[in-house]
Amino acid sequence: MHIVLVEPEIPGNTGNIARLCAATNSELHLVKPLGFSIEDKYLKRAGLDYWNLVKVHIHESFAEVLELYKGHNFYYNTTKADQSYTDIQYNSDDLLVFGKETAGLPEELLAANQGYCIRIPMVDDARSLNLSNAAAIVLYEALRQEKFLNLK
Repeated sequence: MHIVLVEPEIPGNTGNIARLCAATNSELHLVKPLGFSIEDKYLKRAGLDYWNLVKVHIHESFAEVLELYKGHNFYYNTTKADQSYTDIQYNSDDLLVFGKETAGLPEELLAANQGYCIRIPMVDDARSLNLSNAAAIVLYEALRQEKFLNLK
């Protein structure tokens, strides 16, 4: 599986997601601009000593990711989707796309991919979940469907 973070802003979230990717043998894609330096101490601390276990790709743009992974399924995580993340039948090489903490994914990207937009159900009064929590929830559902084959 692949986790794609489009313009992440908070180093601690990215570090936590890197640790998640390391523990699940998933690849992490960071799309620029990043809201922090890759050398950030909070990023490194959140990832603990797992950085050597995760394959990290840094991309100049989301268009670059789309080009490199043509033919793969992309699922766009947003609070604005009607479809739940549990309604999807995932494949082991899918890309789970998350937007920046303060704004989510761009509206035009969501509009162009409505059939691939997914959400985590929550009460109406909640704006959203923490980015690293959301990534963990969706990734583990995808891995569960694959019977955790890449973790054995």
